[in-house]
Formats: sequence, structure tokens, C-alpha cells
Amino acid sequence: MASSTLISDTQPWKDLKAHVEDIKKTHLRDLLTDDGRCRSMLVDFDDILLDYSRQQATPETIQKLFKLAEAASLKEKINRMYNGEHVNSTENRSVLHIALRASRDAVIQSDGNNVVPEVWKVLDKIQDFSERVRNGSWVGATGKALKDVVAIGIGGSFLGPLFVHTALQTEPEAIESARGRQLRFLANVDPIDIARNITGLNPETTLAETMLNARTLREWISSALGPSAVAKHMVAVSTNLTLVEKFGIDPNNAFAFWDWVGGRYSVCSAVGVLPLSLQYGFSVIEKFLRGASSIDQHFYSQPFERNIPVLLGLLSIWNVSFLGYPARAILPYSQALEKFAPHIQQVSMESNGKGVSIDGVPLPFEAGEIDFGEPGTNGQHSFYQLIHQGRVIPCDFIGVVKSQQPVFLKGEVVSNHDELMSNYFAQSDALAYGKTADQLQKENVSPHLIPHKTFSGNRPSLSLLLPSLNAYNIGQLLAIYEHRIAVEGFIWGINSFDQWGVELGKSLATQVRKQLNASRTKGEPVQGFNFSTTTMLTRYLQASSDVPADLPTSLPKI
Repeated sequence: MASSTLISDTQPWKDLKAHVEDIKKTHLRDLLTDDGRCRSMLVDFDDILLDYSRQQATPETIQKLFKLAEAASLKEKINRMYNGEHVNSTENRSVLHIALRASRDAVIQSDGNNVVPEVWKVLDKIQDFSERVRNGSWVGATGKALKDVVAIGIGGSFLGPLFVHTALQTEPEAIESARGRQLRFLANVDPIDIARNITGLNPETTLAETMLNARTLREWISSALGPSAVAKHMVAVSTNLTLVEKFGIDPNNAFAFWDWVGGRYSVCSAVGVLPLSLQYGFSVIEKFLRGASSIDQHFYSQPFERNIPVLLGLLSIWNVSFLGYPARAILPYSQALEKFAPHIQQVSMESNGKGVSIDGVPLPFEAGEIDFGEPGTNGQHSFYQLIHQGRVIPCDFIGVVKSQQPVFLKGEVVSNHDELMSNYFAQSDALAYGKTADQLQKENVSPHLIPHKTFSGNRPSLSLLLPSLNAYNIGQLLAIYEHRIAVEGFIWGINSFDQWGVELGKSLATQVRKQLNASRTKGEPVQGFNFSTTTMLTRYLQASSDVPADLPTSLPKI
């Protein structure tokens, strides 16, 4: 049972609070002159290089953070997660997304059972099914090959697979594997999202993968091809075979999903692996799983001094809870990673956006980070102004040594990728060093412009440099951030694996849904809400009075 003692009551927390005053007396332009300090803040694993020397931290800071990790029983909590204990105590569940990418011979227990054979049973089934669809032995109701896939999900079952899909779209091996195929993601209940995702698709060549919330797609298929076609054109990620069959899907095409996998950690489950394997082939996605597994092993086995997820998590704790920087910018210098920040935003903010400890005690400190980001130079022309001269926002710079699609133009000073990486290397130094009024004066800048062109510097960042961006590296990047977020939660003493905060709005929406139905079908007035909601609902109903009371089936018409 976890201790009810808050981490903020421990001596290491108090020591770090006092240490902040020492750090405030330093500046990164001075800290970066210490080569020994900088060397100690480099970590190299499997050709991934982490440089955190541009954090507002000294070696003493890092040692104090390790003491904090010890006080929080971080290693014990990691072990409990890997051993299948119910670390998600509010839902009484194990947390075992690591099992989804474990090697076939691994042993990972949950409630006394080794779950790895069940995982591989599903992976083997995905491989078999995806290969039959891709080679044309499984066809649609009219005998045509199924070359288009619509994956239907929301939140983690959407953002994670979308990130991986977007990252693979320009990877050479993945391009070859995906020729003639397309994968789309349908996540929003908004009919516009449905319209956009079925536009240009032929029901005869479309396969839909769903977690049983896809009535509109079922109607689209059955209206074009007949109700019996659903069994040929829809598959499900579910263990409820009765519901699957009732929905019209062949139970043999249901792929298991377990309650020890949270939605935001489900990329490596059938939720992600099935649509991605249909698009790119199982062999490519298996490399992605192996990459994630390599970081799982690194996280579990490496000492904290050389442990990338642990170091990243501790530095986030330092920035948020001690230096008072609540946000983090995720800045990948690769357009292939354009959907990475939105996915990590969800993993991080849904996991750690908590106000009480795992024992239900209100936290006397702020937990969680506000995550946002954009790729490379796009972000520079969007929000870097604020990062350089406005609020202090710690930044994660993510660079790649080898571009997926290198471009070389004769006569240019550098390649396109070198041009991009020039910005990657420059931005972290610009944030750290800034530019002083004295430097501007020496450049003969007009006195009235000097305040506007002065950069304070001393703005923390860290740099991750990946060797390439193939399926294996993409899996590694995902797992690094998943475990980083778990470290933060373990230190703060919160439950990073539940999400009660998303429930209240959904339950209130049920009340609104009943009112809309009653008003449209029976003409009942809006009642039971506050003045503001009553006014807005009444206006909405009046302005959409042309919506028929007895709704006929109507599909998008783009």
C-alpha cells in the first residue's frame, strides 16, 4: 500500500526548495562554460543522445533530484508496475502497456497470469489477418480488394496511432509497404469528421476498424452493399464477442483488448497495431514494437544516472514544482513528427492533470504540465517569440541525424536537412545565452531598439538527437515519453493511469442529450439547467428547429 505521506513533506523536497535560491544566482551562459558539468549531462543509449546541459541545474541539483526519487520510492514503483501489481489503484488494475511490445518469451504477470502469450496470440492474429487483406485473399462483399482502412476511435485510440502513421508516411520502407493503400482516422462525433473521412472512399474497397462506436460507418457500408457486407468490411477491437456479433461483425474478426491497457497507452495494442499493420504490413510495425521494447528494458534496468526517461521525468518535476514553469514545448525538427506533440499532450495531461494524491489527499503543489508543440521552423514562426522574450517555457528539442527524405540542391551551401538542423542546434543556444544590451550596443543598434532586441537568455531546454526516424526509432521515442510521464506521476505521488476528469462532462452531456430529444420529439421546454445553459440550449433549439423530430437516416453528402 502506498504511503499517505506527501512527497512535499519529505526532506529532499524541502532541500530542493531551498536549492532554488542557489540556482537563481546562476545563468546558463555561465553554467555552459563548465565542460565537466556539460559532459556529465550527456546520456547516450542505442545511438540516441540526450543533452540536458541547458537545464537550469547543476550536478548538485541532479543529486538532490535523485534523493527525491529515493524518497518517492521511484525504483520500487517502477518494479511494481513491471511486476503487474495494481498501481492503478482507483480502478484496481495493473498497468502493463510494456507487455504489448514484450518479446515472445518474456514473462509479465497480471493477477497471477503471464499475459505475454495472450498478447502474442493477438499479434499473430493481426499478422495473419493483415497479410490476408493486403495480399487480396480476404476481399470485400463484392469481391474487390480492401485497400482503404478507416480506424474509428477517440483520444488515445486515435492520437497515438495517428502519430505513428504520420511518422511512417515518409519513411522509405513504409512507403513501399503502403503503396496503393490509404489509412484514415475517424475520431470526432462531429459529422464533419465523418464526411471528411469517407469522402472519396468506395464502400466496396473500405475496411473499418472500430471499438464498437461506429454506427455511422456501418450504415454507410450497409446502405451501399447490404447489411450482410458488414461482416466483410468491419473488424473490432473488443473482447465482448456477443456485442461484436450483435453489431454485425464476424466474432472471428474481433481482436482482444485488456483493461490493463489505458486508452492513451494503447498504441501498441490492437487499437494501433491492427490499422497500422493493414497499412504498412506487420513486419514494419513489429520493428516499431521492438523499438518501444528496447526503451522498456532501458527504463527498467539502467541506473538513474544513465536512464533517459527517469532523467527527463525528474527534470520536469524540477521545472514545474520548483522553478515554477508549468508548461513544456515539444519541438521536433522533423515534419514527420507533426502529430507527436498532440499525442504526448494527451498522454501527459490526462495522466498527470491531478489535484489529489493516489491516496486522495489534496496536493499542496501543482502537478502536471501544460504540453504543446509544433515541428521545427513552423513553431519558430508561431510561438517562439513568446518563448524567447515572454514567458519562460522549458523546451524539448528533438532532432534526427538522417532525414527520411533528404534533398540536395547543387550550389546550395548545405542540404535541406542541414538547414533544418542548423535551426535545431541554434535555438537551444539562443534560449540559453540570450543577447545582452552590451552586445547590441557594440553592434551599433539604435538605443531606442535595444530594449526590444535584448534577450534575457537563461531559458531551459534539453535536446534529444535520434539517429534516424525509422519504425524502430519511432517506437523508442514513444516509450521514452510514456515512461517519462510515469516517472513524474510516481514522484508527485499521483495516479497517472486513471482519468476521472473526463467523466463529469460526459455524464452532464447525457442530461443534455435527453433534453434535446424531449424538446425535439415532444416540444418540451428546456428545464433543469442554470439560466445560462437554459438560454443557450433554447437558442440552439430555436435556430435548428428544422431538424425533424423523427430522424431519418441521412449520411454526409460531400
